[in-house]
Amino acid sequence: MLALATQILAPSGSQGGPADFSTFYEEYAERVLVFLARRCLDPEIAVDLMAETFAEAYASRRKYRGRSDGEAAAWVFAIARHQLSRWFRRGRAERSALEQLGVEVPTIEPDDHARIEELAGIDGLRDAVVEHFDRLPTGQRDALRLRVIEELDYPEVARRLAISEQTARARVSRGLRKLAAALEKENPDGVEATHD
Repeated sequence: MLALATQILAPSGSQGGPADFSTFYEEYAERVLVFLARRCLDPEIAVDLMAETFAEAYASRRKYRGRSDGEAAAWVFAIARHQLSRWFRRGRAERSALEQLGVEVPTIEPDDHARIEELAGIDGLRDAVVEHFDRLPTGQRDALRLRVIEELDYPEVARRLAISEQTARARVSRGLRKLAAALEKENPDGVEATHD
Protein backbone atom coordinates (compact mmCIF):
# COMPACT_ATOMS: atom_id res chain seq x y z
CA MET A 1 0.00 0.00 0.00
CA LEU A 2 1.36 3.41 0.88
CA ALA A 3 4.57 2.88 2.86
CA LEU A 4 5.03 6.58 3.61
CA ALA A 5 1.50 7.47 4.71
CA THR A 6 2.52 8.29 8.25
CA GLN A 7 5.49 10.40 7.09
CA ILE A 8 3.37 12.27 4.54
CA LEU A 9 0.80 13.11 7.19
CA ALA A 10 3.30 13.59 10.01
CA PRO A 11 2.87 16.80 12.00
CA SER A 12 6.54 17.39 12.69
CA GLY A 13 9.39 18.83 10.65
CA SER A 14 9.09 19.74 6.99
CA GLN A 15 7.21 16.58 6.06
CA GLY A 16 3.61 16.69 5.02
CA GLY A 17 3.87 19.50 2.50
CA PRO A 18 1.91 19.77 -0.77
CA ALA A 19 4.35 17.60 -2.76
CA ASP A 20 4.27 14.81 -0.17
CA PHE A 21 0.49 15.05 0.16
CA SER A 22 0.07 14.56 -3.58
CA THR A 23 1.53 11.05 -3.13
CA PHE A 24 -1.08 10.33 -0.48
CA TYR A 25 -3.79 11.73 -2.80
CA GLU A 26 -2.63 9.57 -5.72
CA GLU A 27 -2.76 6.47 -3.54
CA TYR A 28 -6.28 7.01 -2.18
CA ALA A 29 -8.14 9.25 -4.66
CA GLU A 30 -9.72 6.52 -6.79
CA ARG A 31 -10.77 4.43 -3.79
CA VAL A 32 -12.35 7.47 -2.11
CA LEU A 33 -14.06 8.44 -5.38
CA VAL A 34 -15.57 4.97 -5.80
CA PHE A 35 -16.65 4.92 -2.14
CA LEU A 36 -18.46 8.25 -2.56
CA ALA A 37 -19.94 7.50 -6.00
CA ARG A 38 -21.45 4.25 -4.74
CA ARG A 39 -23.22 6.16 -2.01
CA CYS A 40 -24.42 9.32 -3.73
CA LEU A 41 -24.96 7.66 -7.15
CA ASP A 42 -23.82 10.78 -8.99
CA PRO A 43 -20.29 10.96 -10.46
CA GLU A 44 -20.17 14.76 -10.50
CA ILE A 45 -21.18 15.03 -6.86
CA ALA A 46 -18.73 12.24 -6.01
CA VAL A 47 -15.91 14.24 -7.63
CA ASP A 48 -16.94 17.34 -5.65
CA LEU A 49 -17.05 15.36 -2.41
CA MET A 50 -13.71 13.73 -3.14
CA ALA A 51 -12.14 17.15 -3.70
CA GLU A 52 -13.66 18.37 -0.42
CA THR A 53 -12.41 15.25 1.36
CA PHE A 54 -8.82 15.81 0.29
CA ALA A 55 -8.99 19.56 0.87
CA GLU A 56 -10.11 18.84 4.44
CA ALA A 57 -7.48 16.12 4.83
CA TYR A 58 -4.76 18.51 3.67
CA ALA A 59 -6.00 21.32 5.90
CA SER A 60 -6.08 19.04 8.96
CA ARG A 61 -3.05 16.84 8.18
CA ARG A 62 -1.06 18.29 11.10
CA LYS A 63 -3.67 16.87 13.51
CA TYR A 64 -3.28 13.33 12.17
CA ARG A 65 -1.84 11.04 14.84
CA GLY A 66 -2.08 7.60 13.20
CA ARG A 67 0.92 5.32 12.90
CA SER A 68 0.04 2.93 10.11
CA ASP A 69 -1.22 2.93 6.55
CA GLY A 70 -4.43 1.31 7.79
CA GLU A 71 -4.98 4.22 10.17
CA ALA A 72 -4.28 6.69 7.35
CA ALA A 73 -6.88 4.94 5.18
CA ALA A 74 -9.41 4.93 8.03
CA TRP A 75 -8.74 8.64 8.63
CA VAL A 76 -9.32 9.70 5.01
CA PHE A 77 -12.44 7.52 4.71
CA ALA A 78 -13.79 9.03 7.94
CA ILE A 79 -13.36 12.46 6.37
CA ALA A 80 -15.11 11.19 3.21
CA ARG A 81 -18.01 9.86 5.30
CA HIS A 82 -18.30 13.21 7.03
CA GLN A 83 -18.38 15.04 3.68
CA LEU A 84 -21.03 12.63 2.41
CA SER A 85 -23.09 13.09 5.55
CA ARG A 86 -22.94 16.88 5.16
CA TRP A 87 -24.03 16.55 1.54
CA PHE A 88 -26.97 14.35 2.48
CA ARG A 89 -28.02 16.72 5.27
CA ARG A 90 -27.81 19.83 3.16
CA GLY A 91 -28.93 18.31 -0.12
CA ARG A 92 -25.89 19.57 -2.04
CA ALA A 93 -22.12 19.66 -1.77
CA GLU A 94 -20.92 22.81 -0.10
CA ARG A 95 -17.99 24.56 -1.68
CA SER A 96 -17.08 27.09 1.00
CA ALA A 97 -14.07 25.15 2.33
CA LEU A 98 -12.74 24.72 -1.18
CA GLU A 99 -13.15 28.42 -1.93
CA GLN A 100 -11.38 29.38 1.29
CA LEU A 101 -8.49 27.07 0.45
CA GLY A 102 -8.47 28.13 -3.19
CA VAL A 103 -8.99 24.53 -4.30
CA GLU A 104 -10.58 24.20 -7.71
CA VAL A 105 -13.02 21.33 -8.13
CA PRO A 106 -12.00 19.29 -11.15
CA THR A 107 -14.48 19.12 -13.99
CA ILE A 108 -15.21 15.78 -15.52
CA GLU A 109 -15.71 14.92 -19.14
CA PRO A 110 -18.49 12.59 -20.35
CA ASP A 111 -15.98 9.73 -20.67
CA ASP A 112 -14.84 10.31 -17.08
CA HIS A 113 -18.47 10.36 -15.96
CA ALA A 114 -19.10 6.97 -17.57
CA ARG A 115 -15.84 5.54 -16.17
CA ILE A 116 -16.70 6.58 -12.61
CA GLU A 117 -20.17 5.06 -12.97
CA GLU A 118 -18.57 1.85 -14.26
CA LEU A 119 -15.96 1.72 -11.46
CA ALA A 120 -18.60 2.25 -8.80
CA GLY A 121 -21.20 -0.05 -10.38
CA ILE A 122 -23.76 2.72 -10.15
CA ASP A 123 -26.26 1.18 -12.60
CA GLY A 124 -26.54 -1.91 -10.42
CA LEU A 125 -26.81 0.23 -7.29
CA ARG A 126 -29.61 2.31 -8.80
CA ASP A 127 -31.53 -0.87 -9.57
CA ALA A 128 -30.93 -2.14 -6.02
CA VAL A 129 -32.09 1.16 -4.51
CA VAL A 130 -35.31 1.03 -6.54
CA GLU A 131 -35.89 -2.60 -5.59
CA HIS A 132 -35.32 -2.03 -1.86
CA PHE A 133 -37.24 1.27 -1.91
CA ASP A 134 -40.27 -0.59 -3.31
CA ARG A 135 -40.03 -3.10 -0.43
CA LEU A 136 -40.26 -0.43 2.28
CA PRO A 137 -43.48 -0.15 4.26
CA THR A 138 -45.86 2.29 2.56
CA GLY A 139 -45.55 4.97 5.25
CA GLN A 140 -41.76 5.01 5.09
CA ARG A 141 -41.75 4.89 1.29
CA ASP A 142 -44.17 7.83 1.04
CA ALA A 143 -42.24 9.89 3.59
CA LEU A 144 -38.93 9.20 1.82
CA ARG A 145 -40.38 10.06 -1.58
CA LEU A 146 -41.65 13.41 -0.33
CA ARG A 147 -38.58 14.31 1.74
CA VAL A 148 -35.71 12.93 -0.36
CA ILE A 149 -37.00 12.77 -3.91
CA GLU A 150 -39.34 15.77 -3.90
CA GLU A 151 -37.11 17.62 -1.36
CA LEU A 152 -39.99 18.88 0.77
CA ASP A 153 -39.32 20.07 4.31
CA TYR A 154 -40.60 18.01 7.23
CA PRO A 155 -43.61 20.20 8.03
CA GLU A 156 -44.83 19.81 4.44
CA VAL A 157 -44.18 16.05 4.48
CA ALA A 158 -46.20 15.81 7.68
CA ARG A 159 -49.02 17.92 6.23
CA ARG A 160 -49.27 15.86 3.05
CA LEU A 161 -49.27 12.57 4.93
CA ALA A 162 -51.59 13.87 7.68
CA ILE A 163 -49.12 12.89 10.41
CA SER A 164 -47.06 14.79 12.97
CA GLU A 165 -43.68 16.24 12.02
CA GLN A 166 -42.02 13.94 14.55
CA THR A 167 -43.64 10.91 12.88
CA ALA A 168 -42.53 12.17 9.46
CA ARG A 169 -38.95 12.47 10.70
CA ALA A 170 -39.10 8.99 12.23
CA ARG A 171 -40.44 7.43 9.02
CA VAL A 172 -37.75 9.06 6.89
CA SER A 173 -35.03 8.04 9.34
CA ARG A 174 -36.25 4.44 9.57
CA GLY A 175 -36.63 4.20 5.80
CA LEU A 176 -33.11 5.50 5.18
CA ARG A 177 -31.68 3.09 7.75
CA LYS A 178 -33.52 0.14 6.17
CA LEU A 179 -32.32 1.11 2.70
CA ALA A 180 -28.73 1.53 3.88
CA ALA A 181 -28.76 -1.79 5.74
CA ALA A 182 -30.25 -3.65 2.77
CA LEU A 183 -27.75 -2.16 0.34
CA GLU A 184 -24.80 -2.82 2.65
CA LYS A 185 -25.90 -6.43 3.17
CA GLU A 186 -26.35 -6.93 -0.56
CA ASN A 187 -23.09 -5.27 -1.52
CA PRO A 188 -20.45 -5.05 1.21
CA ASP A 189 -18.04 -3.41 -1.24
CA GLY A 190 -14.82 -3.56 0.76
CA VAL A 191 -13.62 -0.40 -0.96
CA GLU A 192 -12.26 0.85 2.34
CA ALA A 193 -10.16 -2.24 2.96
CA THR A 194 -6.42 -1.69 2.97
CA HIS A 195 -4.62 -3.66 0.28
CA ASP A 196 -1.12 -4.89 1.08
